[in-house]
Amino acid sequence: MLASPKMRVVRSSVGLQNRVEHSTPEKILQVASKLFAEKGYSNVSIRDVCREAGTTAPVIYYHFRNKRGLFDAAARRKITMKDFITKLRSETVARSPKKSIQLLVRVYLSSFPESAFEHGLYLRESASLDKESARMISEDLDMIHSLTTSVIQKGIERGEFKDTDASLAADCLLGMLNRAVFQRIHFSRPFNRESYSRYVTDFFFRALD
Repeated sequence: MLASPKMRVVRSSVGLQNRVEHSTPEKILQVASKLFAEKGYSNVSIRDVCREAGTTAPVIYYHFRNKRGLFDAAARRKITMKDFITKLRSETVARSPKKSIQLLVRVYLSSFPESAFEHGLYLRESASLDKESARMISEDLDMIHSLTTSVIQKGIERGEFKDTDASLAADCLLGMLNRAVFQRIHFSRPFNRESYSRYVTDFFFRALD
């Protein structure tokens, strides 16, 4: 038996309600993170997010207040290096400074969180840099620099490395690593991870002998 127009409307409303109810904040963030990463803030609308997440604007406003709140939440979700920093720290703690440097270089080149640097997450209006996104990633990079500096300083104190400015030495080491990583992220230039890792480690040790 064919459903009456009234019944079809009711079913349609129920279906929409179910889709909205299942559009949890996490689902909305997944969609928003993807869209903002690909297109940037100004090129994504709340309607775009609603369409892909299967939700409605009031639901997004309820959870995130406005588009800016949604962008900030999406950026915080993706622009993070906390797990990467934890891995670096776990690989370098309680080891000799030289072994720590070897493992730091290896982990850095193999596990660097490239998704944290998707350009759309740093673009607010047109081509202007989003200051909050830049602040978040800058804090994580500072933590990595501090960790690297402490490893080098330990090596200096133990006599494994020559007496030098540990912070500047960390700048040099991370600069070599970041060059390879960001060449791949921004210009899709591949590199041989194993050979580059060996070269950087050997170069660094020779400089600090």
